[in-house]
Amino acid sequence: MKKNGVIVVKVGGSTWESRDAALDDLVSLQREGYQLVVAHGGGDLVSRWLEIHGMESKFVGGLRVTDGEALPVVVAVLAGLVNKELVAGINAQGGRAVGLSGADGGLIRARRRPDLGFVGDVEGINADLLRSLLEDGYMPVVAPIGINSGDEALSSQLLNINADTVAGEIALALASDFLVFLTDVPGVVDAQGQVIERLSAQEAKALTKAGTIGGGMLPKVEACLRAAASHTTALIVDGRWAHALQAALKGQIAGTSVG
Repeated sequence: MKKNGVIVVKVGGSTWESRDAALDDLVSLQREGYQLVVAHGGGDLVSRWLEIHGMESKFVGGLRVTDGEALPVVVAVLAGLVNKELVAGINAQGGRAVGLSGADGGLIRARRRPDLGFVGDVEGINADLLRSLLEDGYMPVVAPIGINSGDEALSSQLLNINADTVAGEIALALASDFLVFLTDVPGVVDAQGQVIERLSAQEAKALTKAGTIGGGMLPKVEACLRAAASHTTALIVDGRWAHALQAALKGQIAGTSVG
């Protein structure tokens, strides 16, 4: 480690079934004295619950369109079910985790994007709250729900935020050593389908313009580039492998280093 021992990890909903090994890695790293913040998604589970309630899922640029009818389901699944299962799993393995949404302690302030319904862009992170929990020996586990800060009339409005973006903004706010995305793909691939080991900002821009980087990978790459600008090592790796997180930190697993 190089600066402050802080590691931000994004656990994707697509790797939910293989999360036990990731939780073991998180607990092991915490025991070694590292300070970890976990941001999580849960999009697949949200889609399933929306379907149960007779609602369709629609995405624009990798972001879920969230209307007033869908928002309660999104909040309940992400800030409730997914968050608490992760916290319970970490604690059951001997870790010290506490679950939060962006509404808790004003952790995530966001500006609403009316074109996507009740979806927000991150405007600020309460880094002091996270540092306080880290210094007390806890691992914050953050659900990607924020509080609207762009309209006084809706100042208490909950907003759905892309979890990749949340992870990147937390890494940036804490000037973390590492930002690691555990995904269900080997990394960022080029037009020929080959994994790119190192992706620069210029290459990312060109691949995005060409449409090679898009969908759910786009916010991951953008988050990595923002974090990398503050000298954070940003990695996108295949989280389906056992102990992928520990291997990634040691440079022992294939993936993409961004920035």
